[in-house]
Amino acid sequence: MTTTDRGPAARSADDVVVTIGGAEDVDTLLVLLDDAVRWMTRVGHTGQWGTRPFSTDPGGVAQATRWATEDTLFLAWLGDRPVGALAIGAPPPFVPPATEPELYLAIQVVDHAHKGRNISGVMMEHAERLARRRGATALRGDCYAGEGGAVVRHYVSLGFEVVGDFTVDTRSGPWPGQIVRLPVDPVGPVDA
Repeated sequence: MTTTDRGPAARSADDVVVTIGGAEDVDTLLVLLDDAVRWMTRVGHTGQWGTRPFSTDPGGVAQATRWATEDTLFLAWLGDRPVGALAIGAPPPFVPPATEPELYLAIQVVDHAHKGRNISGVMMEHAERLARRRGATALRGDCYAGEGGAVVRHYVSLGFEVVGDFTVDTRSGPWPGQIVRLPVDPVGPVDA
């Protein structure tokens, strides 16, 4: 894995590279989110984000813009194709405040067409290095716990532990979630 400051760097088409993003990457983030919604709709998992593409929903566009401009956005690239995004930001109001120095995972999305390439793992390794560099002792995030808990199991497979539950009341009903935490080893690499 390679990390660069801006845009995809020269590399092999098989390498996943993580770059820092920003306001100019809102459209890229929206494409990734829309693709995720299409895939989840196709497999019948509509509870997390519904069926409406982020790009056609003013609230979805506003949220993606916040992730790209108010949070710190990172993009994962495979060759010159964006295949994932991760934003580090502040926890939402329904998540208890941090009890230790942490980085908060505001969003993670991966292009399902590239399943099996460890894109989530590469992005989490990047987030861990960033956390070490910033003196954080944990990565924490919230995730959807409905529809059999697949999203929670994904985070657990990346080494996270479940540390809390919550429910958000939405227009379409209760949205069950869990808070996940990954301890950050202070001795690991910090080259992010």
